[in-house]
Amino acid sequence: MFETVRSVLKYRNQFLDLLVGVPSYDKYVEHRLEHHPAEPIQSREEFFREAQEARYNGKGGKVSRCC
Repeated sequence: MFETVRSVLKYRNQFLDLLVGVPSYDKYVEHRLEHHPAEPIQSREEFFREAQEARYNGKGGKVSRCC
């Protein structure tokens, strides 16, 4: 039962992250290990900071969204 609850919470968190536009750190780590094993992996904080920078400051400080 605890595994079911843990699984539901994991998917809920993934859904909420995607809903607000935060990429998955776990997917990032998997990709880096598979495709770039010799390169360093950013910490979770560095990854999040870079994702936020790309989302909100990617066009010269202009927010790129529909509304």
